[in-house]
Amino acid sequence: MIPVFLILLPLLTGIVGFFIKEDNAAKGWALLSAVLTLVVAIAGIYFYPSIQQSFDSAWLPALGSRFTLTMDGMSKMLVLLTAVSFPLIFLATYKNRYKNAGSFYALMLLTQAGLMGVFVANDALLFYFFWELALIPVYFLCSLWGGEKRIAATFKFFIYTFVGSLMMLAGILYLYFQTADHSFAWQSFYAVQMEPSQQSLIFWLFFVAFAIKMPIFPFHTWQPDAYEQSPTATTMVLSGVMVKMGIFAVVKWLIPFFPAAADKYAQIIIVLSVVGMLYASLIAIRQDDIKRLIAYSSIAHIGLMSATLFTNSRVGLEGVMIQMFNHGVNVIGLWIVADAIEQQLGTRKLSELGGLAQKAPVLAILLVVMAFANIALPLTNAFIGEFLMFNGLFSYNIWIAAIAGISIILAAVYTLNMVQKVFYGNTTVVTENAIDISGHIKLALVVLVVVVIALGVYPQPMIDLTKDTVGATMAGK
Repeated sequence: MIPVFLILLPLLTGIVGFFIKEDNAAKGWALLSAVLTLVVAIAGIYFYPSIQQSFDSAWLPALGSRFTLTMDGMSKMLVLLTAVSFPLIFLATYKNRYKNAGSFYALMLLTQAGLMGVFVANDALLFYFFWELALIPVYFLCSLWGGEKRIAATFKFFIYTFVGSLMMLAGILYLYFQTADHSFAWQSFYAVQMEPSQQSLIFWLFFVAFAIKMPIFPFHTWQPDAYEQSPTATTMVLSGVMVKMGIFAVVKWLIPFFPAAADKYAQIIIVLSVVGMLYASLIAIRQDDIKRLIAYSSIAHIGLMSATLFTNSRVGLEGVMIQMFNHGVNVIGLWIVADAIEQQLGTRKLSELGGLAQKAPVLAILLVVMAFANIALPLTNAFIGEFLMFNGLFSYNIWIAAIAGISIILAAVYTLNMVQKVFYGNTTVVTENAIDISGHIKLALVVLVVVVIALGVYPQPMIDLTKDTVGATMAGK
């Protein structure tokens, strides 16, 4: 029943949120809902693991679809990431003001419900339903509360994701008609036997949908605009949690169903992913807008995960599992810093900032830790994940691993350059009267910094949480 509660809590509280008119009440309601969801997630995963971790009930029997939910190790890890992220996002942006705040927070909670559903659904049609439930509220969040160019950015986001969703739906329906029992169950899809030519076609229908969501090169062009124009709270969800939908789907819904096609096209996908890593890193170096810099940084990090998934390496897959969680933690921390700067100073341009460490030393210290995590410095959470992933790439092809390794140097360049331009040197007209961060932002960042250091020093709990998924995936089950 735990998966049901994880979906129902944000879903029902989100619906109620539409009827809350007072801004502070809407914020408090959303934060309370997110905290309760976090409590349920932690209790179900760590303290009461004997409580039923799956659920199965009739849903659309005429179509052969059931409301089937299950939590394996990867699902638990991503459920935990989702549950941790939302209260921290609401806390860090608590003083931000939104027109019609009740609807804003309601849509955020509906997005959380959709994400939870994606990570626990074990029926293909149900998975598709939650996939759309997670995306649809984001369209409204971006188009109604975004920046000046929000309509163009949202339209591009909609076109990309809509096309991807249609391709995935076509693939799902094709597999459905190939099943022996005309069922959308994961097990029925897994049992379908296809000719290599059939596998290739359906493989690309699914892969393109998932590649758009991650996103990887060349399906990434919607992402920087959407991240820049969305309200930062929504950007945190998009970058920290929602991109994991694509990686998760590759592991659960792509590679197990099309192993021959995955092997056949692995090198193409790995090369595209590595090209995307270098391309995004080089563009990040040239950015003057903090949000766009973080957006391209995220593309580079996701590219490494995507490449590693197709190396058929157990060590590499373990690294991807760890890094999905760690990337979410790190990038949300960077977005919180970017939002704190923008809300106080009214700008995100590196060229207009400087000397903030003199005015906001606490923010400077916390950002430096998050920056070190972003470049995978040893003793930060990202180090072990990147080490394992590069190990997987190295075992696949030493030259590809060497080229991909250039992104480590580039990440250090754009990340440390951002830190230097924003926090060091002389103050500017914009930063002269800056003050340090307030308690709610400080608390959110401190929690993230603790997670960064704790998982950097001792990553074993995350490895243990996902080892069953790694074992099953490598065994082809």
